[in-house]
Amino acid sequence: MKENSIQICVNCVMDTSDPEIVFDEQGVCDYCKDYKVVHAQRVFEGYEGARLLQEEIAKIKGDGKNKKYDCIMGISGGVDSTYVAYLAKQHGLRPLAVHLDNGWNSELAAKNLANIIRRLGFDLHTHVIDWEEFKDLQLAYLKASVIDIEAITDHAVFSALYKLAAEHKVKHLLVGLNVVTEAILPRAWITAKMDGANIADIHKQFGTKPLKTFPLMDIWLKQYYLNVLKIKKVRILNYVPYIKEDAQATIIKKLKWRDYGGKHYESVFTRFYQGYILPEKFKVDKRIAHLSTLICSGQITREQALEELKTPPYDAEQLKIDKEFVLKKFELSEGEFDEIMNLPIRKHEDFKTEGTIYKHYPIFKPLKPIIDLIKGNKRTIPDSKTNKI
Repeated sequence: MKENSIQICVNCVMDTSDPEIVFDEQGVCDYCKDYKVVHAQRVFEGYEGARLLQEEIAKIKGDGKNKKYDCIMGISGGVDSTYVAYLAKQHGLRPLAVHLDNGWNSELAAKNLANIIRRLGFDLHTHVIDWEEFKDLQLAYLKASVIDIEAITDHAVFSALYKLAAEHKVKHLLVGLNVVTEAILPRAWITAKMDGANIADIHKQFGTKPLKTFPLMDIWLKQYYLNVLKIKKVRILNYVPYIKEDAQATIIKKLKWRDYGGKHYESVFTRFYQGYILPEKFKVDKRIAHLSTLICSGQITREQALEELKTPPYDAEQLKIDKEFVLKKFELSEGEFDEIMNLPIRKHEDFKTEGTIYKHYPIFKPLKPIIDLIKGNKRTIPDSKTNKI
């Protein structure tokens, strides 16, 4: 293989834009092999899936007896969380739907969310993050020049979910995390979403405003939620035949849902981040991972994926509109943004992480196996973009 050339898996479309990818002699990547293993371990189909799903539903209803809500359900307005909400209604669950408003919802996302809640009849709690704090935190990540800028939104989402579960004495979180549409995601493209130490240190070095209200979860609070209160995530999409196109057709028909045109594009910033910042600055096209997962789960062909990848990740006119909007919202000039885009790339590990406590505080070393489990240190299958906690 020539230097600087790209090698693509012969089975999926993962390629050497991931520096850690490994190919066998036939040209099949390790993600394809890992997918088969994880699918066998975590996806339950047919009678077994139906049985396990009913067990989970019965457990949720039993633990939630005589409570206002029997579970807490995260909802973004995207396909996965919307289909989870639809299934929750079908199975007679009583969730409190929780939506995080970080200031970047598209107009379509707001309309979709309103339709979902109205038609399903669930109570909705919207956790609104202080915009000035969140803007300062996002700018800190941009200036730190690390790849996973979305980690702070994912962190806030799960912090809010666990907090509300604790307040309502609920033990189950319904989430849209699943194997068949989200399994493949290179470690080099993300970081541990719930690493509060990493967030705090990046903000300390590059932020300008104190984080007084941002829902930062440290390691001790996580231990309390997981091991004392025993709150657990329930991934019900792993127990049902989850075909993305079929799920979309269902929520369009039943909930009047409308498509955003891309995975997680319900957020204007996510659309700009995945469609422009990642490919321009970090040379990463996240569609490669998303499409490869769909290939491995048999939902699309490799030829269909390659055809889609021939198209640009961003519509040129939409990019122009979004870039102007993002820069105005961040109060950045074109020149200031270009300077940020040209900064040398740094790793999240260049800043403090939860692992740092073992180096500086040996007394905490016995906690490392537990924290590694919480963080989910796996190359693939990080239980979607939110990672494992």
